[in-house]
Amino acid sequence: MTTNGDTWKRNRLDLSKKVAVVTGGARGIGEATGYELAREGIKAVAVVDVAADVADFAAEGNAHFKRDVFVPFRGDVTDSAFRKRVFTEMQKQHGPVSICVPAAGITKDRLAVRLNKETGQSDVYPEEDFRRVMEIDLTAPIYWAIDTIASVAEDRARRGLKRWDPSEPIEGCVIFIGSVSSAGNKGQISYATAKAGLEGAQATLAAEAMFYGVRSAIIHPGYTDTQMVAALGRDFISEHILPHTQLRRLISPSEIAHAIVFMIQNSAVSGQLWVDAGWHPAV
Repeated sequence: MTTNGDTWKRNRLDLSKKVAVVTGGARGIGEATGYELAREGIKAVAVVDVAADVADFAAEGNAHFKRDVFVPFRGDVTDSAFRKRVFTEMQKQHGPVSICVPAAGITKDRLAVRLNKETGQSDVYPEEDFRRVMEIDLTAPIYWAIDTIASVAEDRARRGLKRWDPSEPIEGCVIFIGSVSSAGNKGQISYATAKAGLEGAQATLAAEAMFYGVRSAIIHPGYTDTQMVAALGRDFISEHILPHTQLRRLISPSEIAHAIVFMIQNSAVSGQLWVDAGWHPAV
């Protein structure tokens, strides 16, 4: 007799032969996701980060797991040549990249329009800030995801495989990092726009990438205990965030990472998952 547990084990994505790329991988949610993937036995993770200590992070992680699971890459996630180099090197060393968690992101928060009460002149959100947030938080994640799908597609072609069939195992997965701010949040015209845009990208790639056996989903974290959130200041967090959450605390990056890896492994999970501790933007 087949039990429900047996069914889960049979259908769960086996990470032991999979190669992943995680951007923003040396900090916050990206760091926690890499560690969670390693704990689940993934073959290799490209840790992509602009931080100078990304190599040290990878070395410490490899020592912790007693195997060379983390491969560090330092660079700008918006640089297409850098992105191509990461995929080329990972494919040569470990095989096709089939899992992508593009977690790198920034915020440049301020009101869209601020009026000087003395002069009556308006000060609008800088276009250069808006474009930079779009490049890092929207365009870059989409192209890291697209190159992951391309890596799988090319590998299937080399193996003489065409359209993915349900009799085959799932090939891979892309998990975008959205945000509760995608529903709209005061002071986040650029960030909220980028995160909402990822919802459209996720839905489109979910429809397209399944041709190659690659799933796509998006997770919307609430306020998480990261450097980005810490920059808001303790007083702001205590007064304007924590009272409006059910947990009355920030979410830990490891809680988000656990949810991400669950989404990767469970083939029935699609679309959007909200991990928000009960917080939603106020009107």
